Amino acid sequence: MPALNSISVDRLARLIGTPSCPALIDLRAGIGDDRLIPGSIPRRAAEVSEWGGGLAGRAAVIIDEDGGPLSEGVAAWLRSDGIAAEILGGGHAAWRNAGQPLVRTGRLPSRQADGRTLWVTRARPKVDRIACPWLIRRFVDPGARFLFVVPGEVMAVAERLDATPFDFQHDAVFWSHRGERCTFDVMVEEFGLGALPALAYLAEIVRGADTGRPDLVPEAAGLVALSLGLSRLHADDDRQLEAGLPIYDALYRWCRDARAETHDWDAHKPREARP
Repeated sequence: MPALNSISVDRLARLIGTPSCPALIDLRAGIGDDRLIPGSIPRRAAEVSEWGGGLAGRAAVIIDEDGGPLSEGVAAWLRSDGIAAEILGGGHAAWRNAGQPLVRTGRLPSRQADGRTLWVTRARPKVDRIACPWLIRRFVDPGARFLFVVPGEVMAVAERLDATPFDFQHDAVFWSHRGERCTFDVMVEEFGLGALPALAYLAEIVRGADTGRPDLVPEAAGLVALSLGLSRLHADDDRQLEAGLPIYDALYRWCRDARAETHDWDAHKPREARP
């Protein structure tokens, strides 16, 4: 049973990748470990009075190396400011020892002055350009900002604003299609998230929908229909992105928890009345 004001590794693992995941604050800045718990943001404990205000209205989990006094103190500070803050029981070490996935920060773009990563891609997104922002927001950088611009300006905007281009064909773009794999595939692999079975299967769905192979897995054709319909509903790319995130939230939970579940007309009937 978790200690007071703490969350277990197993419980946190169930929340990561979902909209209900709390803010994850990693206090281990400067220790040389280039791996982060998915969705966590590095912060310095000594600066809690400066960054704590950005957590207003959110729950938070504070992570240090071993779940010791550092995380306890920062969590207590945040609670005194009215923020529901817990520590990760056993800290980052417990997460690693449980074999849970870790994001490879060596592939993370440099952060802007506000601590967020900035990405740029082509306007009028369909599949990859909604799926990739979802992956980044849920597993890599919850505060990431995405810019949608006309194709001819992607590289210029990237240079002027120090943004990272993605899902764009150019020799200088790292985050793009590779052979038969789409950009979502590349991000799952490069960030070290392929060990999550739900993400591995979701990558097949996205790949089939994005590369004209809707027969790759049965769900790919459905994602094509949803993606094209979403594009017709929204003329504003940013609104389309926000409307598309719940679709991928639902797909991820289905991949993780409901692939074996079926539904038909008989499901509502009393068990003794079913054929």
